[in-house]
Amino acid sequence: MANLEINTILATTKKTKPDEANLGFGKYFTDHMFTMDYSDELGWHDPKITPYEPLQIEPAAMVFHYGQSVFEGLKAYKSSEGKVLLFRPWDNFKRLNISDERMCIPYLDEEFALKALVELIKVDVDWIPASSGTSLYIRPFMIATEPSVKVMAAKNYKFLIILSPVGPYYPSGLAPIDILVEDEYVRAVRGGIGAAKASANYAASLKSQQKAIQKGYAQVMWLDGLERKYIDEVGAMNVFFVINDELITPELNGSILAGITRDSVIKMAKSWGVKVTERKLSIAEVFAAAKDGSLKEAFGCGTAAVISPIKCLIMGDDKVQIADGNTGQLSNKLYDNLTGIQFGRVEDTFGWTKEVM
Repeated sequence: MANLEINTILATTKKTKPDEANLGFGKYFTDHMFTMDYSDELGWHDPKITPYEPLQIEPAAMVFHYGQSVFEGLKAYKSSEGKVLLFRPWDNFKRLNISDERMCIPYLDEEFALKALVELIKVDVDWIPASSGTSLYIRPFMIATEPSVKVMAAKNYKFLIILSPVGPYYPSGLAPIDILVEDEYVRAVRGGIGAAKASANYAASLKSQQKAIQKGYAQVMWLDGLERKYIDEVGAMNVFFVINDELITPELNGSILAGITRDSVIKMAKSWGVKVTERKLSIAEVFAAAKDGSLKEAFGCGTAAVISPIKCLIMGDDKVQIADGNTGQLSNKLYDNLTGIQFGRVEDTFGWTKEVM
């Protein structure tokens, strides 16, 4: 597969690029996309870069009926020197294959996928915004395209990569947000698909997210689906708590996504001598720590927002503020250093960045 030639068909008409000051997140898409097909007979084949356009897909395509769909999210960054950088892209494609295995989707050559991404970025490099806080969001995804309503794993798939110039995920930037602890619905359980970046996980989260927004909160904190007492994730992000002088995050238990930003936070904090612990953490322990003052900081982390500090936690009639309600020292330091590496402002001593051009 590594020897497949990528056919490039350039768009004859280019889109008008959006104002970098009003990008929002995920609203605009570049001129081109990458696609490749799979069949049992041919394997992965026909890789190409084409103009961004609607897909022609049958109404009976199995992705619509049985949810065989996985995706990834990463970004391309433009440095002040004009370099284009990717952050740990090989880990995104490695994780994509972990999701593929769980969802019965064929293995994808990770080296070739990264090559395809680089070629696509080079074609649409002019779409990478340069304003402060902006980047090019990258969405690789795979869907089952075989037309059938029989419940089974499909035999035909499509792999695509689309690109979107974006601003900050939260309009408030690094300002701390209020979180509603979900005590009614669950997102995932151990043995399910919570550890896969499967589209169905996010569909399961929408009801609670809608409820939180209607109540004036920015995100939802998910508890485990069995005992409903241990913290899993916050929104679509992993979550960390600074209790006394210890940075604590829920352990990967089969229902939590192994976030690449999560792993970066752990490695970076440890390199500074911070004690980092991955373990089961109950919501009761967090509320108690907030009330006795030992909870110093809390933040979510992920590709889209990088670091998202938490100001308040609300569960039923109980509400706690975290420390003084401002962004904590460690949250700020992590954000500055992670984004510094991503944009080429801080030396990458971890070997996390890939220069595209």
